[in-house]
Amino acid sequence: MEARATGKYMRISPQKVRRIVGTMKGQPVEAGLNQLKFMPQKASGIVEKILRSAIANADQQGDMDIDSLLIKNIVVNEGPMLKRFRARARGRATRILKRTSHITVIVAEG
Repeated sequence: MEARATGKYMRISPQKVRRIVGTMKGQPVEAGLNQLKFMPQKASGIVEKILRSAIANADQQGDMDIDSLLIKNIVVNEGPMLKRFRARARGRATRILKRTSHITVIVAEG
């Protein structure tokens, strides 16, 4: 059995989130939460919240043992970009892309 949780339209670049989650796949849930707690990046708080949601979803299914959960997979995909512009010299403008992420966490019994 597995449980999943998804965070959509998170206002952080997928590149920054992938740097955080690369080390967590295959670890026990407690080790992953402990690792996220001591990371200084903004993405660690976002991923921790989604991971805790996946654990709560596993608890609601009833037949899963929470103490033996493993992080099976974490997928970070691009969401839609917010397009903004910045004024530049001589009446020109350049585009700013504010990126969003869709983060999916899958936990399973190990």
